[in-house]
Amino acid sequence: MRRLFVLITALLFTSIMLSQELNCNVVVNAQFTGSSNVQVFKTLENQLREFINNRRWTKKSFQSQERINCSMFINIQANTGDTFTASLQIQSERPVFNSSYATPVYNFNDEDFSFQYVEFQNLLYSPNQFESNLVSVLAFHIYMILGIDADSFELNGGNPYYDQARAILNYSQQENFAGWQLQDGLRSRFALIDNVLSPTYKEYRNSLYKYHIEGLDKMHEDVKEGKKTIASTIDDLVVLNKRRPNSFILQVFFDAKAEEIQSIFSGGPSVNIKDLVDNLYKIAPTHSNKWRNINF
Repeated sequence: MRRLFVLITALLFTSIMLSQELNCNVVVNAQFTGSSNVQVFKTLENQLREFINNRRWTKKSFQSQERINCSMFINIQANTGDTFTASLQIQSERPVFNSSYATPVYNFNDEDFSFQYVEFQNLLYSPNQFESNLVSVLAFHIYMILGIDADSFELNGGNPYYDQARAILNYSQQENFAGWQLQDGLRSRFALIDNVLSPTYKEYRNSLYKYHIEGLDKMHEDVKEGKKTIASTIDDLVVLNKRRPNSFILQVFFDAKAEEIQSIFSGGPSVNIKDLVDNLYKIAPTHSNKWRNINF
């Protein structure tokens, strides 16, 4: 009987470990609120960390070493009673094949983040209906993390996760919270999922795949060829920029990749970078300080 109990326990533990997709570090910063109730923010932080990391978000099984490393930094700007106004910085990364390096793939600052929260309240998520804006916003970005990660391994592999992000957007639009509507600006959640799924911006998703699978993941075999492939993805994004100059989705790409691109082309085997740098200035001018430092 004891052996059977141990076996069942081991199987349950293995099932849990196989079902968790994310390894997310959650930080709630409330230093600017002036609130004396510091404990409520710590409770929120702990609840969110458990909610995100202990929940199964997909039907896929993940080994513990396959979990996606990510972070969410919630900066509470003000709160009155159980109403909070905040911003949310999300980052995620994925490993590069046959190396110890992890490459950033998602870096997004969601500035329209307001929610209600009572200490120790249950955090409920439904894929088909609105439960709370706190959960909807977090779940939306979780599926963006999953989608972008999948796109970096398989061409258009993120489709099911983007579809769920869009479903969250659709039912959250019925509530009175910013960030879900067309009129909420060019850097909203609405704009993000709209851009990612639009054929108009198809080069973005194609580049996610090509940059990682055919570029970074091949650099252990041939660094120079990997760099050439990464440079060619910039050429692909030039095509996108000509169609939609200074588009939001290009900002999303380079917010994650600018520092890495600078590093890749500032050392190692020499490749022709004149056209590359000229293109980077054109399509990602907000990162000009990094392009000036490409000096190899």
